[in-house]
Amino acid sequence: MAKFSELKELSIDELKNRLRDLKQEGLNLRLQAATGQLENTARIKAVRREVAQLSTLFTENRNKAGN
Repeated sequence: MAKFSELKELSIDELKNRLRDLKQEGLNLRLQAATGQLENTARIKAVRREVAQLSTLFTENRNKAGN
């Protein structure tokens, strides 16, 4: 999991790609959990947190562009 300060340095395209990858990973983790194959349940929380951080960065960037 990347630190928030590291995420702030990424470009918009890199953020979009990272968000897409994390959402796909989240889906895979949920499927593994449903089938009983998930070993590291803490990873789900980490992925959700990073998705939230990326969403926050998108909102900040949108607000900066609007002002």
